[in-house]
Amino acid sequence: MFSLIKDLGLRIAVKQEAIPFLISFGVAEFFFKFKSFALECIAFLAVWFVLSFLQSLLFPHSKQQQS
Repeated sequence: MFSLIKDLGLRIAVKQEAIPFLISFGVAEFFFKFKSFALECIAFLAVWFVLSFLQSLLFPHSKQQQS
């Protein structure tokens, strides 16, 4: 996360990751009941990673276009 914010800037990083983060958070809250914080956290991060990856495939953007 630090590298993402350092490379892109806070505004662009938030804009880029807000939708996948919020969807992942909702999925984790409603569907993950592992009775283990660590497992739920890992599952949340995995879902966030997959959604962010899918977003990058569907809506590609480069740093040059956003500056």
